[in-house]
Amino acid sequence: MRTIVDLAQERTDLQPEQIDRLLRIIEAWSLIADLSLSDLVLWLPTWNDGGVIAAALVRPTTASTTVEEDLVGRFVPRGKLPEIDQALHFGRVVGDAFPIRESSDTDSRVIGIVVRSSSETARVAGHLEEVYLSVAEDLLHMLVAGGFPPPEFVGERGDAPRVGDGLVRLNDGGVVTYASPNAMSILRRLGLATELIGAELGSLLVRLSHRHGPMDQNVALIAGGKVAGQVEVENARAVAFVHGIPLVVPGREQGALILIRDVTDVRRRERALISADATIREIHHRVKNNLQTVAALLRMQARRAESDETRAALGEAELRVAAIAVVHETLARQVDETVDFDEVADRIIALVRDLAPALGGEGEQRIDRIGMVGMLDAQVATPLAMCVSELLQNAVEHAQAEVIQLQLSRTDSVVTLAIRDNGSGIESSILEDPAKSGGLGLQIVHSLVTGELQGSVEILVDEGSIVTISVPVSSGLSAG
Repeated sequence: MRTIVDLAQERTDLQPEQIDRLLRIIEAWSLIADLSLSDLVLWLPTWNDGGVIAAALVRPTTASTTVEEDLVGRFVPRGKLPEIDQALHFGRVVGDAFPIRESSDTDSRVIGIVVRSSSETARVAGHLEEVYLSVAEDLLHMLVAGGFPPPEFVGERGDAPRVGDGLVRLNDGGVVTYASPNAMSILRRLGLATELIGAELGSLLVRLSHRHGPMDQNVALIAGGKVAGQVEVENARAVAFVHGIPLVVPGREQGALILIRDVTDVRRRERALISADATIREIHHRVKNNLQTVAALLRMQARRAESDETRAALGEAELRVAAIAVVHETLARQVDETVDFDEVADRIIALVRDLAPALGGEGEQRIDRIGMVGMLDAQVATPLAMCVSELLQNAVEHAQAEVIQLQLSRTDSVVTLAIRDNGSGIESSILEDPAKSGGLGLQIVHSLVTGELQGSVEILVDEGSIVTISVPVSSGLSAG
């Protein structure tokens, strides 16, 4: 399906900045469609002035469509749509054809025509519908004058305003002249106990808000119809999202459109999630502290041990506990249950270097990390960290290797770890069945990889040893 950008580039001579102007319009024009109870079609003049091409279409959510066929991409030669031809030629509103200029300058070029298509069926219009249609007319004329979407905006542009939100119409003094039932319900939930019609909405919402300082000024300006923007009004009872659009149309009544959405339940859920995340991080922090305490106790016990065998066993236990603590320390700093495994691997390498003498390593081992795997889910990172710890420990303690490399790599679905060393190698009986014939370290690695991670372990002897671990991972996690 071709987009407005594709059609503009293929069939018109519009420049990128002119196309950007049209894109800003169609990002906001669903509000006009809903208020006008009408379909809107954007037509662009073709490069040779031979006609127009439909580039975008929006249907209302407040009424049935009158344009049942998708017109996007349809070309209509000049003379077939007189209203559009005249709006293009004269640069003014003709019937339901509203010209769009490249800027607010009245002499600037017309780069498109928005055509409103309403149902011809007579309807009984209530007060709400009358306000809808009146505001829609204001916004369409602002569109022609370059005032919609508002070029200046206070606050971050969030979700587009919706007509289903509470709607309030202000006069040029910021006084409420109309409020929809939804708007009244939201304001009552905020604590409004007085009459709304005839009140100054800006000062009213400032009083209802529990915030103080610069935010009050934004509330007053936006809810008072002085500037376009979005702001939240919050107190102990509720939270309301307020979107204001000043209505500035020469020759028409001035004022503002204010849309108010109740977001109390949404914000409550967001805060619950934030609280849960903070609780989880605190748990990881406490687990890390406890594990580090255990590791410190093991280190103290190792220093008092009389035999080398006991010291080595306690050193191995300390390393295993410390490796798990590293993962929990990383999780304590994250907002989700993922960790930077490259950072974890570097921390474990540092631990192994520090504990090498206690593990029976002779001399100073050189341990390097090559490659990276990036972020991993904690359920994968924790057992992998244990495997890295065990294999590095084996290379230092049993193989007496002087040069050790930890090679990391990943694809969309597999993480691979390879530990290479220049040590004494691995016995043939262990190569045949590492799960049963190997030492405790290899048995732990084999159990974690094949049982918990559903991966594989491969051991080769080539001027030392190479142990390769491959485990499946989710393709949705970042590689760095």
